[in-house]
Amino acid sequence: MKQKGISKSKVIEISKIKNEPKWMRDFRVKSYEKFMELPNPSFGPELNINFDDITYYKKVGESVNDWDKVPKDVKDTFNKLGIIEAEQKYLAGIGAQFESESIYHNMLEELTLKNVIFCDTDTALKKYPDLFKKYFNKLVKYDENKYTALNGAVWSGGTFIYIPPHTKLDRPLQSYFRINSVNMGQFERTIIIVDDYSDLHYMEGCTAPTYSEDSLHAAVVEIYVGKCAKCRYTTIQNWSNNVYNLVTKRAIVDENGLMEWIDGNIGSKVNMKYPGCILNGKYAKGRCISIAVATKGQIQDAGSRMIHLFPYTTSEIISKSIAANGGDSTYRGKVKITKNATNSKSIVKCDTIILDDISRSDTVPTNIVENDSSNINHEATVSKISEEKLFYLMSRGLTEEKAKELLIMGFIDRFREELPMEYAVELNALLKNYF
Repeated sequence: MKQKGISKSKVIEISKIKNEPKWMRDFRVKSYEKFMELPNPSFGPELNINFDDITYYKKVGESVNDWDKVPKDVKDTFNKLGIIEAEQKYLAGIGAQFESESIYHNMLEELTLKNVIFCDTDTALKKYPDLFKKYFNKLVKYDENKYTALNGAVWSGGTFIYIPPHTKLDRPLQSYFRINSVNMGQFERTIIIVDDYSDLHYMEGCTAPTYSEDSLHAAVVEIYVGKCAKCRYTTIQNWSNNVYNLVTKRAIVDENGLMEWIDGNIGSKVNMKYPGCILNGKYAKGRCISIAVATKGQIQDAGSRMIHLFPYTTSEIISKSIAANGGDSTYRGKVKITKNATNSKSIVKCDTIILDDISRSDTVPTNIVENDSSNINHEATVSKISEEKLFYLMSRGLTEEKAKELLIMGFIDRFREELPMEYAVELNALLKNYF
């Protein structure tokens, strides 16, 4: 079952295939019309996407909770990535999406007893319609930009999580997304609700094989962090260098809540991603610690957005960028402390390392303070690998290649220390392949 190219009739057909309620079908049509109307973003890299070549929906099988029932070719792909092995070792639950639909979802029985909901978003629409409708399209509106509108029109799959009040998960939940076909589009919709006094660590991984033609990933993530609640969202995206990764991620944080984005951007042809927090209660906190690696043929346009609405709110952005072999890595961020957000503070640190003379990096910050009792501290550095440090390490017997690798790993250490051990090991392996 496959839908290539986009039109109003095809959008309606996707909704019919999914057997959705009328309100969702109407929402898709409204989003499609806005997508056709809106231009590409006026900032960032140029986007040359042939929307007629993209496959917007492809289903490969039904979602199951028994790994042995997953189609063999799909199972083989995920087994090579070590997905199920990871689930058995240290995860409380896992979901896997292949092309447009979830193909596997499972979690520990103890979470069911705690009334935790962890399923794909299509299932949530059917099984929990009132809860779904309460949060869907409330934080990221369909008409914000061309790609939120596209997601609204053709969204499929994604993760839906609800953590009840006073519930703490001892182990993370994880979802893995795989684009496996040429010219494929993936448009998952993720909604996470961490209710009052609860705690969640959610992890996400993304990969795709390399083809000669481009694919498109345009996801939307909406996260709701309750009073005194905590959510950590860890991402390592390693899309191949033919994927346009155009994602909108946003969280709203209530009083004394904490939202943490741990955001790794290693792959993709063009990456535009700025995870954000709306600090919507006293003492709410937002953090984003990110890394962006750009090599030949890659543009990494990434950063974070922090909007302070209430007094005594705090935010921190730590951005590490690496540009090599002609890559282009840009930090693009925004911090706004509004008039009512008195006695608030934000710290922004942007560090870039450029490994040669043909690569480039830019820092494009927007910092706004609208009251006299708050402050933003912004630091930015751009450097090359220190010749003195390189010489020192080589004088101790390391090859130039190993010495550079050691210095790069040290440069991103602040990011790596935030990762679970398994993700840190994966990141090390990925970076060794890049340099």
